Amino acid sequence: MADITPTPGIHHVTCIAGDPQQNLDYWVETLGLRLAKRSINQDDPSTYHFFFTDAGGTPGTSMTFFPWENLSRGKVGTGQVSRTAFRVPEGSLDYWEDRFDEYGVDYDARVERFGETVLPFSDPDGLPVELVEVEVPDDDPTVPWTEFVPGDVAIRGFHSVTLWLSDPQPTEDLLETMGLERVGTEEAQGDTPGDERTRFAATGTVGTYVDVLPTIESGRQGHGTVHHVAFQTPTDEDQAAMRKAVQSKGLRPTAQINRHWFRSVYFREFGGVLFELATSEPGYTADEPLDDLGGRLVLPGEFEGRREQIEAGLTDVTVPRAESAEADD
Repeated sequence: MADITPTPGIHHVTCIAGDPQQNLDYWVETLGLRLAKRSINQDDPSTYHFFFTDAGGTPGTSMTFFPWENLSRGKVGTGQVSRTAFRVPEGSLDYWEDRFDEYGVDYDARVERFGETVLPFSDPDGLPVELVEVEVPDDDPTVPWTEFVPGDVAIRGFHSVTLWLSDPQPTEDLLETMGLERVGTEEAQGDTPGDERTRFAATGTVGTYVDVLPTIESGRQGHGTVHHVAFQTPTDEDQAAMRKAVQSKGLRPTAQINRHWFRSVYFREFGGVLFELATSEPGYTADEPLDDLGGRLVLPGEFEGRREQIEAGLTDVTVPRAESAEADD
């Protein structure tokens, strides 16, 4: 621990979707997030990669998707991120339940967890998601995107992820190695009733928590499941030290990979969940001005030379705009 900078928290969560237009409509219009980057999966350029964030593309706010249209529906189980939770300001869940009723979103009854109120729901692909009411500080690093949702109720980045694991102990030890602190345990609600949920806290204010739950429920990757969760290692030096610490636990992290908007290291933790370490720089404004984020298909590096071929293989999509929605009313 003395040799590493503890992770401030979650950097991004990447999930698998089906229809790309449905994915865009839901996460931009229904949930009110900004499409900060419209790109491709750099390991499979035949597939989009969408990045949904706050107004500024702040680390800790990026929910990203690979819309693999030909995959089947997945099933959440052990060795996966079972829930992804977002922060919303205190008192805003009434607004969100009304909005979910208006937009036909499936949601469950609220639950109390570690003294906070949680609203569980799912996206059109069946991805389990939650909103958690928190007190958002005046100096919070996130900036609400207000094209579809008022700023006083808008999503303000990640709250937490929940990991389902058959044997939580090695992963819990790893999280502590990464600088997260065990802060509490309570009986699970809305997940695997009767089991204990253990919470770990990072040092930052956004994407702070990782909850761990034991389960033997089998799962499979597909639409509606999380592909990986990335943790912030703000600088290259932070990342190199964290990579070394992870390696010392007997895991096998990759070499650093340039992902254009951040630099990444990947490894599977002991329970099978794919973890990523991601730098803060250069960020989403490296290739587009802040005001224009998400306005065009961005093809990183060598992919630009294949633009015509790549665009021909992608499904045509339209990014929702508030003025278009008003015109349809």
